Amino acid sequence: MHSTRFRSVRRMPAIGATVALTAGMLVTLAPTAHAAPGATLPFTSVEAESAGTTGTRIGPDYTQGTLASEASGRQAVRLSAGQRVEFTVPRAANAVNLSYSVPDGQSGSLDVYVNGTRLATTLAVTSKYSYINTGWIPGAKTHHFFDDARLLLGRNVQAGDKIAFVATNVQVTVDVADFEQVAAAATQPAGSVSVTSKGADPSGQGDSTQAFRDAIAAAQGGVVWIPPGDYRLTSSLNGVQNVTIQGAGNWYSVVHTSRFIDQSSSSGNVHIKDFAVIGEVTERVDSNPDNFVNGSLGPNSTVSGMWIQHMKVGLWLMGNNDNLVVENNRILDTTADGLNLNGTAHGVRVRNNFLRNQGDDALAMWSLHSPDTNSSFENNTISQPNLANGIAIYGGTDIAVRNNLISDTNALGSGIAISNQKFLDPFYPLAGTITVDGNTLVRTGAMNPNWNHPMGALRVDSYDSAINATVNISSTTITDSPYSAFEFVSGGGHGYPTNNVTVSGAQVTNTGTVVVQAETPGSAKFSNVQATGVGSAGIYNCPYPAGSGAFTVTDGGGNSGWNSTWSDCSTWPQPGQGNPAPDPNRNLAKGRPATATGSQDVYTPCKAVDGDAGSYWESTNNAFPQSLTVDLGSAQAVRRLVLKLPPSSAWGARTQTITVLGSSGGSNYATLVGSQGYRFDPATGNTATVSLPSGTSLRHLRLTVSANTGWPAGQFSEVEAYLTP
Repeated sequence: MHSTRFRSVRRMPAIGATVALTAGMLVTLAPTAHAAPGATLPFTSVEAESAGTTGTRIGPDYTQGTLASEASGRQAVRLSAGQRVEFTVPRAANAVNLSYSVPDGQSGSLDVYVNGTRLATTLAVTSKYSYINTGWIPGAKTHHFFDDARLLLGRNVQAGDKIAFVATNVQVTVDVADFEQVAAAATQPAGSVSVTSKGADPSGQGDSTQAFRDAIAAAQGGVVWIPPGDYRLTSSLNGVQNVTIQGAGNWYSVVHTSRFIDQSSSSGNVHIKDFAVIGEVTERVDSNPDNFVNGSLGPNSTVSGMWIQHMKVGLWLMGNNDNLVVENNRILDTTADGLNLNGTAHGVRVRNNFLRNQGDDALAMWSLHSPDTNSSFENNTISQPNLANGIAIYGGTDIAVRNNLISDTNALGSGIAISNQKFLDPFYPLAGTITVDGNTLVRTGAMNPNWNHPMGALRVDSYDSAINATVNISSTTITDSPYSAFEFVSGGGHGYPTNNVTVSGAQVTNTGTVVVQAETPGSAKFSNVQATGVGSAGIYNCPYPAGSGAFTVTDGGGNSGWNSTWSDCSTWPQPGQGNPAPDPNRNLAKGRPATATGSQDVYTPCKAVDGDAGSYWESTNNAFPQSLTVDLGSAQAVRRLVLKLPPSSAWGARTQTITVLGSSGGSNYATLVGSQGYRFDPATGNTATVSLPSGTSLRHLRLTVSANTGWPAGQFSEVEAYLTP
C-alpha cells in the first residue's frame, strides 16, 4: 500500500568524500538539436512579484516550512484587506488560474478587476486543501501552503490589458497567475453515449455515479460523452475497458470526486480526455486510493487534455499499463505524487504535462514487484513539488528523462533523482541504460533535514544498492541551484558505489555551493561541463561513511569554472561561503580514501584513516614491498606525518622500513623521504613521526614498507598528515 512507499528517508549526516579534476580548456559548444525544455502550454504565467502591487513582496527564501520557500521563484506578494496585485496580461485571454495561499483555517474571496472595472464574479480562496501534516515522514514539516483557483472572465482581454486581484475579507498571498484563451466547448461526438442520457445530473446536486457506470457499459468500443456541467460521483468507477470517456473541455466538463477510476486490471484501450476531475482530498492518507486513476487502465490506453486537482495522487499506476500515453494534462495540488509508474510499466510515455504543487514526487517510476522498462518522462513542466523530487526514477531498465523543465523543489528533493532507493521488496534496481538528456533545472535541490546538508539539483543515489546501470546525463542546464548541481550519494548511509556515469554538455550558472557533491564511492566522467558563479568550490568530495572508498572524477575535456576542491570535509559549505583556510592542526588524512597494494583479511586500508588507533591495516603477508596510498583530496603543503600502531602492550616493539612518496595527480610519484627504519614501541605510544621537507606539496601520499621486524607485513593503525612541522 502507499503508506510504506512514500519518503522513508533515513541517513546519518554525511561527514564528507573527494574528487580531483584537471581543468579543461573552454570549449564553445555547437547548438544542440534539442527542443525547448518543458511542455508546450495553453497558458502564459506571470509571477506576482513582477506585477504592480500595494501589498508586500515576500522572499526569496529557501527555508523549509516558510511560505516563500514553496512559492514559484521563491517569492510572492502578500495582500491584506484592500490591497491589490495588478498583472499586465501577456497574451489574449479569457480565463485565469491563480496560485495563492491564505492563512490556515481561513477562507474568503478576491475581487477581480479588468482594466479598472470590477467583475460581478469574485474568486473564492480557501485554506481547505493546504497545510498538510505528514508526521510519519522523517524530515517533513507542515507544507503544501499554496492552492489554485480558476475563473472564466466572461470576456476577452488582450496583451497589455490589466487584471487586478484585490483582497477583501482575508489575507491572501498571491504567487503566480496563468492567463489562457479557452476555446469554446466541444460538441457531442456522433454515436456517443451521453452520461445525461443515463441520468447524470450536470448541476452537481445529484449523485451521478450509476449514470457514469451505465454509460460506460452502453458505450463499449465507443465514446462516453460528458456534456458541460458539474457532476458528482460518490464512489469510484471500475471495470473500465475498451471505451473513450470524453468531455467538452477541461474548463467546461467537471467531475467532482476524490476517486475516479480504481481497478486492478483492464483489457485496455481506455481513452480519457478533455474534462476536469477535481477532488476533495484535504489530507494525505496513504492507505486510501484517493487518486484520479488507481491501478490499471490496461494496455494501449491514453490520458490527455485533463485537469486533475485536489487528489492524493493524480495517477498511481500498477498492473498492466503497457504503451500508455499520458500527455497534455494539468495535475495540480496533489497531497502526494502527481504520477507514479508503480512497477510493470512497459513502453509508457508521459509527455507535455504541467504539474504544480505536488506533496511528493511530481513524476516517479518505482520498480516494485517488476521493473519499469523502456518508459520515459519527456517535455514536462514541473513547478513547486513541496516535499520531494521533481522527477524520480527508483530502479527500472532502459528509462529516459528528456527535455523536462523543473523548478523550485523543496525540503526532501532534487530536481531529478536517479536512485536505487527501494522502499519495499521485491525491488528491481537500475539496469540497462538510463538516459537523462536535455533537462533544465531552475532553483532545484534542497536542504535535507534528515541529512543536515543539501540534496543537489540532479542526484544519483545508490541508496540501497550499488548503481551498475549505464547512466548518461547530457545537455543539462542548471540555474540558480541553492546548493549543488550534481550530487553522487548513497542516501541510506551504506556507502554503495555509483558507477558507469557520464555527464556531458552541462551549463551550470549560479550554483550556491559546489558543482559536484560526491559522497560515495564510484566514478563519473565529465565533459564540456561549464560553470559560472560557483558559490564555494568546484568539488566537494568527502566519502560517507568515512573510509568507504573514493569517488573519482574523470576529466573528459572541455570543462571550465569548477576545478577547485572544497578543502575541509569536517564542515559543509554554505551558499556563497567560499573555500575556508585550512586548519593547520587538522589531520588531513582522516576519513580520506585509502588504497593499498594488498591487505590481509579484514585489515583493510580504510582502517588506517578511520580515526581509531585500535583498528589497523595489514598488508599481504610475506610479500614486501607493500604500499598504502591516501588521497588527501587536493594539493596540500604537508610537513609532518604521524604513523601509529595499536597502543596495546600486546603489540611488541618493532621497526618498519618505510619510504615516503608523494604525487599531485596520482600517477607519477616522487620520493619525499628515502627508505629508513622507524621504531614503534608501545612503551612510548607506538608512534613514529616523519618530517617532510619544507615546500612539499602533495595530494596523494604513499608509504612503501619494505621490512618489518615484528611481522612479515606492512602495518599502520593510523596515518596522520599535518600542515605544521
